[in-house]
Amino acid sequence: MEFHDIVRALRRQLIVVIAATVIGVCAGAVTALLTPQRFESSVRQLVSVDPGTAATSWELAQASSYAVQVSESYRSIITSTLVLQPVVDDLGLDVSPAELATNVRTSIGTQGALITTTVSDPNPGQAARIANAIAESFSSAITDELERREQATAFSIRMVTVQPAVVPTSAAAPNLALSIALGAALGIAAGVGLAVLRTVLDRRIRTLDDVDRAVRAPVIGGITYDPEVRKRPLLVATAPNDPRAEAYRSLRTNLRFLFPTDGTSAVFVVTSAGPSEGKSTTAGNLALALSDAGYRVAVLDADLRKPRLAKLFGIEGAVGLTEVLIGRVSAHEVMQRWGRNTLFLLPAGTTPPNPAEMLGSHAMQVLIDDLQAAFDVILIDAPPVLPVTDAAVVAQLATGVLLVAAAEVTTTDQLVAAADRIEAADAKVVGTVITMLPVRGPDKTAYGTYGYGAHSDRADAKA
Repeated sequence: MEFHDIVRALRRQLIVVIAATVIGVCAGAVTALLTPQRFESSVRQLVSVDPGTAATSWELAQASSYAVQVSESYRSIITSTLVLQPVVDDLGLDVSPAELATNVRTSIGTQGALITTTVSDPNPGQAARIANAIAESFSSAITDELERREQATAFSIRMVTVQPAVVPTSAAAPNLALSIALGAALGIAAGVGLAVLRTVLDRRIRTLDDVDRAVRAPVIGGITYDPEVRKRPLLVATAPNDPRAEAYRSLRTNLRFLFPTDGTSAVFVVTSAGPSEGKSTTAGNLALALSDAGYRVAVLDADLRKPRLAKLFGIEGAVGLTEVLIGRVSAHEVMQRWGRNTLFLLPAGTTPPNPAEMLGSHAMQVLIDDLQAAFDVILIDAPPVLPVTDAAVVAQLATGVLLVAAAEVTTTDQLVAAADRIEAADAKVVGTVITMLPVRGPDKTAYGTYGYGAHSDRADAKA
């Protein structure tokens, strides 16, 4: 996933990121409110080394070095029973030295000779008393136990309190601002991670790049989302100035580069991976755009299971392709001219019990050969590829297949499977068309800029 894909994923999943951030902020605030109030008081002590009154400068340097060396080892005994037991006894604390040690924190200065002891307690006065008592007990333990003079040590060590503990005026915990900030940071991180994960797991096609990566055939057209598609499916005829009608004309221009170079008529199967992806609407509008350009166009409704051509163009569809293939009527008897252009339609006719066998029959080959002699372009509206084999069968008789995919409906896996099934039938996907492209938002593409009046509801956009 490239950087721009991550940015687009975050924009697409912005609600998820915001929700996770809000949850993190709330969790941080609740944590702070439920955290018991704690006060901290600190005392600072210096490890002082006395080399003697007649010490030379070299001995003084050695004494300072020795102080740094023993500071770390001496700091570790502050939380030991040797130091804390006298504190518990003197102050009458109702805790053991081990329990008291959990509330004691020590640190050492950068120079190595300054030790800071911090005590945490719900009572601010008690925190200061315990800190000062620990400092006094620590100093006694060093002087009386670890650095007794009769041991004839080279240097005399003692602890000097340079800053006694004072009663704190404000609580160290809970820190509401810090808790909220940490909660927000964790929420943002979780939201970003969830957004990226959902994008990775979401296999739906959203952009032209998604189709390019899934199918080797070029993208020759993109149609933006139209919420009124059921009311006006044939935009090229009913609303020629609509930006989406211009998109179909652009599709027509790109399709011309896929025409056979030997001068024979072009035969294209228009299909999709699954239902409701806009293949029939695409075939109808593309036929209108081709006829407007002066091409003699024939459109065959080869979806013998759920035909849509007759309803789409508002023509009689009781008799059609099925009757032609079984030899009941000839093609010129049932083909219907639409409008004043050179566009002729052949509806599906009666639904047969064996659609795939009929579409792969010799009669279908003869029909296409006859139509090629009379028309420049033949468009075959075939059923979806994955549910049935009809499209793959009839694709063997065509110049190529136009594979239609719907943005945010078709998945990458479905598109790849559809292309593989077509190629397995010795046919070829010559181009892809994307429908229902968004006109706003993070997935808006160049095709989307032609749209107007962006909408968010896709319920009526399927055809």
